[in-house]
Amino acid sequence: MTMANQQVFDATARDYDQGRRRLLPGIDEFYGATLGFMRFERETPLRVLDIGAGTGLLSAMVAASFPQARITLSDISREMLTVARERLGEGGRFEFVEADMVGQALPGNLDAVISALAIHHLDDGEKRALYGRIHSALRPGGVFFNAEQVRGPTADIDAANHAAWQAAVHDLGVGEVELTQALERMKADRPATLNDQFGWLRDVGFKNVQCAYEDGMFAVFDGAA
Repeated sequence: MTMANQQVFDATARDYDQGRRRLLPGIDEFYGATLGFMRFERETPLRVLDIGAGTGLLSAMVAASFPQARITLSDISREMLTVARERLGEGGRFEFVEADMVGQALPGNLDAVISALAIHHLDDGEKRALYGRIHSALRPGGVFFNAEQVRGPTADIDAANHAAWQAAVHDLGVGEVELTQALERMKADRPATLNDQFGWLRDVGFKNVQCAYEDGMFAVFDGAA
């Protein structure tokens, strides 16, 4: 990711959760679908890595569902991680790592790697390389799931998905100024299609690749090591 990305995330950290809820219709279903991939007993002492963790919203949901999980939150933005620390607390079950996911060395023997609305900032080669490192970081049977912004399979479908999203956020009360600012930020996004990402995941060794949630521009998908 670029220095410009980091600066944008630093500047918006305090308002990030509020903005995400306003600009992501169906956010509760979207995030909630990720927990369906965590096929572990509730009291299992999991080792989890959250890549592009932001303010810790997804990590907080996993932590609440798995009280013995130890979670490392990694993000390029120091300010985002500051908000995550305030949400989750220092020490104990949580570790916070400031790192760029491009080329980031990942710990090994993880039970789960999770990510939400982060990996689409990478170009396609960087995505595939990251998926390979994630596969290597997971123990056999470990799971990776990604709650992500995706590109439609054709230009027409992609344009229709964007139009439907804009109509939906208007219905949520997002005004023209806020929407224009969001669209400007999205110019730096590099989403990929689900089919391309499924192929990359299988290429690096993931099994049972599947999609549990899809709603226009947003999808939740996973694979097992």
